[in-house]
Amino acid sequence: MIGCDCAVCRSADPRDTRLRPSIVVETPGARVLVDAGPDLRVQALRERIRHVDAILFTHGHADHILGIDDVRRFNALMKGPMPCYGDARTLDDIRRTFYYVFDPAAPTGGGLPALDLREIAGPVSVGDLTATPIPLWHGERKILGFRFDRFAYLTDCNRIGDESWAMLEGLDAVVIDALREPPHPTHFSLGEAIEAARRIGARRTLFTHMCHHLPHAATNARLPAGMSLAYDGLTLDL
Repeated sequence: MIGCDCAVCRSADPRDTRLRPSIVVETPGARVLVDAGPDLRVQALRERIRHVDAILFTHGHADHILGIDDVRRFNALMKGPMPCYGDARTLDDIRRTFYYVFDPAAPTGGGLPALDLREIAGPVSVGDLTATPIPLWHGERKILGFRFDRFAYLTDCNRIGDESWAMLEGLDAVVIDALREPPHPTHFSLGEAIEAARRIGARRTLFTHMCHHLPHAATNARLPAGMSLAYDGLTLDL
């Protein structure tokens, strides 16, 4: 947190150093990025991500789309536009925020990302990977989580609608929003996330989107069995 000297912000534990949340899902035949936040370049360099076949967007808030300019490097590597999937509101957010990308009169000397925006109307197939959109609530905004076979990613949510619980049955692992201890109007608190995780019943639960109120080691020490905080660079083999 900018300008903060709390114990977490000064922590020597690298798991307490958190960039904006994002994941890559990889199979033998596909690699998909979920969200493109302002830390995309740093994250891609750190994890040595050299190509991405498509990007799925959960919603259009700044911390999930402001890395879109860096997609132009992937365009160069893939020699074509990047397929970008999102709901109608998210795609509109992208068009408005990055208006110059879609303006035929925009100067191109500095390079522009090439984006192939595709509205999600159901499961998305990329190579041998299928992503099933899961409707979630982020405050008053309906957004998307995604299920990939027996794994689900549910960031930036504070409510799971009745229609979505059945879509989360039979998971081996789930990543779910847990911002902090006190209640928040648009994110699950840690206690709320634990209750949601119990109802989902995955064998393993990882919490994401934590703020500096949750120290990694101390919080993990008191979480129920099978639950823990995620951390930057974490890899799951499923």
